[in-house]
Amino acid sequence: MDNEQILDHIGALVREERALRDREGGLSDDERVRLRSLEVQLDQCWDLLRQRRAKSEFGDNPDNARTRAPGEVEGYLS
Repeated sequence: MDNEQILDHIGALVREERALRDREGGLSDDERVRLRSLEVQLDQCWDLLRQRRAKSEFGDNPDNARTRAPGEVEGYLS
């Protein structure tokens, strides 16, 4: 995936996330699980995009960037 494809994917995930968050009457259990999954996927996509940009900036091949495991990406703030 190139940077534009990643950004397009982020846009689609954000739209779905907003639709869930904007639902009136609360979310079902399945929707809450989906929302959490979207949050993790967004973190992974942003991380991948940051990796690709850093590799490009420092003369490395951005295609060498890899999606990191959720635990690794989600652990940034811990």
